[in-house]
Amino acid sequence: MAASVDPLVVGRVIGDVLDMYIPTANMSVYFGPKHITNGCEIKPSAAVNPPKVIISGNSDELYTLVMTDPDAPSPSEPNMREWVHWIVVDIPGGTNPSKGKEILPYMEPRPPVGIHRYIFVLFRQSSPVGLMVQQPPSRVNFSTRMFAGHLDLGLPVATVYFNAQKEPASRRR
Repeated sequence: MAASVDPLVVGRVIGDVLDMYIPTANMSVYFGPKHITNGCEIKPSAAVNPPKVIISGNSDELYTLVMTDPDAPSPSEPNMREWVHWIVVDIPGGTNPSKGKEILPYMEPRPPVGIHRYIFVLFRQSSPVGLMVQQPPSRVNFSTRMFAGHLDLGLPVATVYFNAQKEPASRRR
């Protein structure tokens, strides 16, 4: 069964980044052994490399994955909302992003101040989009809603987010 959107409403993911939707797919995200659950905290040093993402579905279904930070540069003044961290399209269902076409390479979280939300949004595609998508000219002021509208992706089918904040220099590993 797909997850509830309730934590997304509480965490203001619904509203700030996405419109209300009903989850219809499952997506699991892991940084190392840590399974990401909505609102959990991940240290930026644990998210330097792209996460392992497992997408439900059949191989004849295609998906788009977008990762953004709506709190850039700071949660109190997010005038760079959204900072896009990763875009992969044409991911076959039942697989992972390595099987899709990476449009924008993964960029690890680097929150300069405050607690930032990092959001993974999954869309089901009605057809291949890889040839229609170009890399955004900038990672700043990306809009997940406009991106989805441009590609006619509709509403998301799954979303998960985590929180991260700047680590003290002496504690990084």
